Amino acid sequence: MTQRVYLVGLLLSLGLMRPLVTGIFMDKLASKKLCADDDCVYTISLARAEEDYNASDCRFINIKKGQLIYVYSKLVKEKDSGEFWAGSVYGEQYEDHMGTVGYFPSSLVSEQHVYQEANKTVPTTVRNLRKP
Repeated sequence: MTQRVYLVGLLLSLGLMRPLVTGIFMDKLASKKLCADDDCVYTISLARAEEDYNASDCRFINIKKGQLIYVYSKLVKEKDSGEFWAGSVYGEQYEDHMGTVGYFPSSLVSEQHVYQEANKTVPTTVRNLRKP
């Protein structure tokens, strides 16, 4: 009986040692992006969707033809990758919906207005949060 208790305890402890959450590895889209500022928070341009797009994974956003998109960064295209921009879209009633932020193919939009040039090259790696 005590051997069973020890065995169950051992198996439970081994089970707790493995990661509790496992994820799916997703390929990196690019190693650099173009922004208007070092933190990529200022709007570069306003684009209009020319076609519908259904997001392929959680990094991307759905866009509908005619929808306006605020562009914050443009990924620097690498050898086998597509060209993607990062931006935000809103629901039909701006005051009632939170903006959704993510990537979308730049080939499906047309820039309507450029607010400022994206002349800062920023790495796409995760940066440490600034301490106050």
